[in-house]
Amino acid sequence: MAVGPGTIGELHPVDGVRIGIASAGIKKPGRKDVVVFELAEGSRSAGVFTKNAFCAAPVTVAKAHLAKASPRYWLINTGNANAGTGEQGLSDARRCCAALADLTGLEAPTVLPFSTGVIGEPLPTDKIVSALPGALGALSVDSWLDAASGIMTTDTRPKACSQQLQWQGKTITVTGISKGAGMIKPNMATMLGYVATDADVDQALLQSLVSEAAEQSFNRITVDGDTSTNDACMLVATGRSGVSVSAGSELEGLLRQTINAVFLDLAQAIVRDGEGATKFVAVAVKGAQDQQEALKVAYTVAESPLVKTALFASDPNWGRILAAIGRAGVDGLDVAKVSVHLDDVLIAERGGRAASYTEEAGAAVMKQEDVTIAIDLGRGEAGETVWTTDFSYDYVRINAEYRS
Repeated sequence: MAVGPGTIGELHPVDGVRIGIASAGIKKPGRKDVVVFELAEGSRSAGVFTKNAFCAAPVTVAKAHLAKASPRYWLINTGNANAGTGEQGLSDARRCCAALADLTGLEAPTVLPFSTGVIGEPLPTDKIVSALPGALGALSVDSWLDAASGIMTTDTRPKACSQQLQWQGKTITVTGISKGAGMIKPNMATMLGYVATDADVDQALLQSLVSEAAEQSFNRITVDGDTSTNDACMLVATGRSGVSVSAGSELEGLLRQTINAVFLDLAQAIVRDGEGATKFVAVAVKGAQDQQEALKVAYTVAESPLVKTALFASDPNWGRILAAIGRAGVDGLDVAKVSVHLDDVLIAERGGRAASYTEEAGAAVMKQEDVTIAIDLGRGEAGETVWTTDFSYDYVRINAEYRS
């Protein structure tokens, strides 16, 4: 189940990036579950990773390798998270990197590993290593959509986005994929995300671009309030367009805008494909004293089980929204100054139900697939928006049956 059509436009190849997909049969026989990104020599990679203390072995290894060398390959497997696996998990992640490096004549630190799937089970290293020649043999510039499918777990549809910008007669491309449907409240990025551009960007600027883009997109979504052990989001700049981007330039602003747009599309696609989702919900808070206050309120509403189940029922139970705002921990909140809208329908003001509100008007909004809960705290100039889903019967079923 997912919200909206899930239409993916043309995915432009990124010069300097080839992708290969193969089947290791990690969880299901015949499933294309190993993805390899080949990055041209001279490419620069930057990333953001989960802050979960129980971070997965591939996260630890990827961060260490990224600090040592310029990545030439990203190696992704689905079906097994290699998380909660201790020293053996680290050894397994390193073995996979070494195997790919041996096949390509490189050193192990030039390979970054990524995993997603069931937590706490040993990584089937032999299966992954056996699949690597097939993935390398399948390398292609046109495999972005196949890769988006190859990294899925409980996702019901692939997630990909591509945009281009023109600069002085040359074209710069930004293309990316993401995966995620549950265990989504990223604390840096998303479940997994991979974005590439053919612009020439130095390392410091590239890290700034990926950090800002992730903060404004993947760090503004929540399905269930759970942060994964495996979250990772990578951005690579191959430089193959021949266009160099310098910090503070007009082109940097345009590239930043394009990258941010791709990241936001990929992040919102995750919410629209949230486990069991029937609603795509924006919780927009304004009138806060600062950004963190706005986020605190937005996330409290977005993650309230009572609000989310009311959304599933298309029930305009505005009292649940007020209760969530009230327990968000905003010091000195004057409830008489707070107003709440469902889309353009005013439902609460001056501490209670709006005089103009009718249940019929509220119910009409709640029946929509896309709903905005707009909250004005009436105490400042800051605002933030978080995107979330409802909670349905299917969310419980999917997670109850996840390991069966």
